[in-house]
Amino acid sequence: MTLIKSISGIRGTIGGKPDEGLTPPDIVKYISAYGCFIKAKIPDKKLQVVVGRDARISGAMVSNLVCGTLIGMGIDVLDIGLTTTPTVEVAVTESDSDGGIIITASHNPKQWNALKLLNQQGEFLSARDEAELMKIVEQGDCSYVDVDNLGIYSSSERYLLKHINRILDIPLVDPDAIKNAHFSVVVDAVNSTGGIAIPLLLEVLGVNTIHRLYCDPTGQFPHNPEPLPEHLSAICEEVVRQKADVGFVVDPDVDRLAIINEIGEPFGEEYTLVAIADYVLQHKPGNTVSNLSSSQALKDITEKAGGHYFASAVGEVNVVEMMKAKKAVIGGEGNGGVICPDLHYGRDALVGIALFLTYLAKSGKTCSTLRAEYPSYFISKNKIAFGPEIVLDEILKKIEERYKDYDISRIDGVKIHFEKSWVHLRKSNTEPIIRIYAESDMPEKADHLARKILNDFKEIINGE
Repeated sequence: MTLIKSISGIRGTIGGKPDEGLTPPDIVKYISAYGCFIKAKIPDKKLQVVVGRDARISGAMVSNLVCGTLIGMGIDVLDIGLTTTPTVEVAVTESDSDGGIIITASHNPKQWNALKLLNQQGEFLSARDEAELMKIVEQGDCSYVDVDNLGIYSSSERYLLKHINRILDIPLVDPDAIKNAHFSVVVDAVNSTGGIAIPLLLEVLGVNTIHRLYCDPTGQFPHNPEPLPEHLSAICEEVVRQKADVGFVVDPDVDRLAIINEIGEPFGEEYTLVAIADYVLQHKPGNTVSNLSSSQALKDITEKAGGHYFASAVGEVNVVEMMKAKKAVIGGEGNGGVICPDLHYGRDALVGIALFLTYLAKSGKTCSTLRAEYPSYFISKNKIAFGPEIVLDEILKKIEERYKDYDISRIDGVKIHFEKSWVHLRKSNTEPIIRIYAESDMPEKADHLARKILNDFKEIINGE
């Protein structure tokens, strides 16, 4: 069993003993600490928190514990039920609430769930806030209210449509252009809440031909829920069979977007953000931000449009912080996470779909033609599971020493820059693994570089 605490929330496997997995006592403990945290931040006010969840099997159980704990602390609950992560983020500000909790383990398999915690702006807690929260957990002195001061429970199904309507209000989203393009679209929602949200979005945008694949929100994931090319054979085949113009794939909580082109090939998750940023920059020149593990293709198109590109540490919180500091017009992460500040500061597959379809409609190009216009980079993504015996900081220092003659970034782990290539080593925020990403202008070069660093890593562990 696994329990991970990070700026990405409290994430763990369901079951086992307390403190070893995401068990009922753990859920109550961390939600109680969150309740104490927001009470301290916003004193002398009757508080309200938005709660929403993806469709995974454990979601209802976790939601009952979350809502009950908040009510026991005297905090009102607005439960928006089965929904998407970006919808909860939007709902916090739309409902003038004081925080939000999203019950989702994002791309992790069905045995996982998580508590993603939001502030009053509908954004993830900062590293400083997360540290404060953990102090409250350690102290364990939260108290609960008497019966006359319990929080009030209410529910609403209106916020998904509110979210979609706000997307339609973005000037760069053009439903008329999309409707006139008569697109045929295939959707793979991995049997989670994207099966509710994406068809509704497409209908509102004027897409009449929608082919649903795994859109029943049962939480029974038909394939690995991380939208990587090796998991997407079914939708690739369906796009070809239906002669569709495009396919869209999302993870269970709908904050990551992968695209399939009209010939049934993955557009490339790194290029979701690149294409959408290209469209935005054509109409709204400015700066962009992605994280250190994202493709340098975004840097290329940003500088071509006259803007400046900035790289943040990995993690949505870090990307958002830098987007605000650099006044970025678009940003996100290379895992298919698009952040559009005209809507809200959170990864949002729904706004990504609306912007991409608008670009496709107005350009008159096919997905494959559009993809061919961008610089070709290839990322080799690898990971190593590790246990408590691995002292990562010491290993990274030794790798730095081996490559001391190269340009090295230490913002988040270690990133080594070579000519037309880079490699990034860092500990995952969401899993007990070390990620090793390498990018180059040829797949063979990226794979070779990744293997070289993997060998270095293993040699250092073995004392060679």
